[in-house]
Amino acid sequence: MTTADHRPDTRARVPRARDSRALDGRARDSRAPDGRARDGRARDAGVVDPARWPDVAAVPRASWPVRTVAAAVVRHALRRLPLRVRLAGGETLGLGGPLIEIRDPDAFHARVGTGGLIGFGESYMAGEWDAPDLVSALTVLAAHAAELVPAPLQRLRALWAPGQPTARRNTADGARDNISHHYDLSNDLFALFLDDTLSYSAAVFRGFPAEWSLLAAAQHRKIDRLLDLAAVGEGTRVLEIGTGWGELALRAAARGAHVTSLTLSREQRDLALRRVREAGLTDRVTVELRDYREAHGTYDAIVSVEMIEAVGAEFWPVYFRTLEARLAPGGRAALQAITMPHDRMLASRDTHTWIQKYVFPGGLLPSTEAVEQTVREYTGLAVARRDAFGAHYAETLRLWRERFTDRADEVAALGFDAVFRRLWTFYLAYSEAGFRSGYLDVQQYLLTKENPAP
Repeated sequence: MTTADHRPDTRARVPRARDSRALDGRARDSRAPDGRARDGRARDAGVVDPARWPDVAAVPRASWPVRTVAAAVVRHALRRLPLRVRLAGGETLGLGGPLIEIRDPDAFHARVGTGGLIGFGESYMAGEWDAPDLVSALTVLAAHAAELVPAPLQRLRALWAPGQPTARRNTADGARDNISHHYDLSNDLFALFLDDTLSYSAAVFRGFPAEWSLLAAAQHRKIDRLLDLAAVGEGTRVLEIGTGWGELALRAAARGAHVTSLTLSREQRDLALRRVREAGLTDRVTVELRDYREAHGTYDAIVSVEMIEAVGAEFWPVYFRTLEARLAPGGRAALQAITMPHDRMLASRDTHTWIQKYVFPGGLLPSTEAVEQTVREYTGLAVARRDAFGAHYAETLRLWRERFTDRADEVAALGFDAVFRRLWTFYLAYSEAGFRSGYLDVQQYLLTKENPAP
């Protein structure tokens, strides 16, 4: 199918009102910037809309002790890292390596001192610091994430790190709102940087470095591996949790399977349904606007790609019990999940992060230990196989990031402002750095449900 066959119709785009913590940075007046300021600073006159980005537009008030302690902690962390950090005024920190330029140290320290890593990200959004090679700089920071904050302050994390907002709990209603904040931004936006399959998860390449022209085939390779793990073929009853834009459902149906796919995103549901109709597969694919907890029936196979990250630790037992309840005896579930180290997950799971505030509200990456412990303690399912391929995600993200950068003018034409574009660039680079450093990984799991004893 060609791009033109399923690229979203830009005329159907419906701007959505957002609160200041949402990702929608669409400019609301004629002062929408083109994002091409010479120094790249988002804080140029007329750029930051304080109604939409209040925590970016205004530097937080921070007392002298807070700024002083923050500056000391930053210097202590950076001076031991393989980075070259240049502060306005000429001071340089670090052992040498990728360059970070801190253009407004006072604002940077105020944000970090009051908001921690949220402040670090907001300072980038505000243009107060930058890096010529953002991924390389963030990769160094990700590789040393556990060491950046001194141990005594780590033990006091609950006192200085912001906690998870209760409004972002992934209850049935909360999950709908959280998913909408990201996936209902605009189908046109995602189509600008995803490949023709509109797959928004790690691809599997034959070799590195990956090339854009090979991304669609690599996405199909990933999907086919999952379908093979779940033994999907002619007549298989498949439940998909997390539709995306429909590529996996289409590929399963092409094998002769009957697919029920669940999503909480109206934008994704509408486009996925259109693609199903265009493929002539309406008799084999049903796409429902439904929470996984509302699923019914039994299935031979369940497939879920990078959806567990949106479940939340509180609901992991419910999620895996749902898989068990929906699987027929002898059934197989194939999952793809982004994971993080177990100790870092335990240390940060109650903390509100920049990625949660601006990108994935309510999101939390599990560890492999957490996945396997939850399956073991709350279900009768067995983890039959686990395959990791984090390096492939780093390359997938690089291709998305380069595509997004190359098409920044088209993103602006959709109405997304300069702060949003810096936010999205930081998000893609931040994620890529996580995989390049080994801090993040991605797994494909096979879970099985044994036939009852005779």
